[in-house]
Amino acid sequence: MAKIKNGKIVLWCYLIWYLTTVYFYFDPAPKIWINALGISAIIGLGLMLSVDASGSRWQTARLFMMPFAVSSFSALIKGQGFLFVFSPVLNELLVGVALCAMFVVLVLYFRHRYS
Repeated sequence: MAKIKNGKIVLWCYLIWYLTTVYFYFDPAPKIWINALGISAIIGLGLMLSVDASGSRWQTARLFMMPFAVSSFSALIKGQGFLFVFSPVLNELLVGVALCAMFVVLVLYFRHRYS
């Protein structure tokens, strides 16, 4: 964890924010998740074709996971009063911020301890 680069910290915070939103706004409707999978396949393939094919498995996974997360996030928050990506409910907003902050503090702790 001490070796996580700053860019990856941001990506992990994106994932934390996404999962927090899914927790509060989960909708089991298959249409949302099937559409997200379809968009993920189409956009992920396009992204794969646009980058060096020798990337790591994690890079490949991210190229498919990000469109999935973006499309499902968009479907889940539609009509919920979000401003940009921020929940209108203060408690939900604070949970997401707190989880991201805890992750960053943990990474910084390990950086300091093991560097």
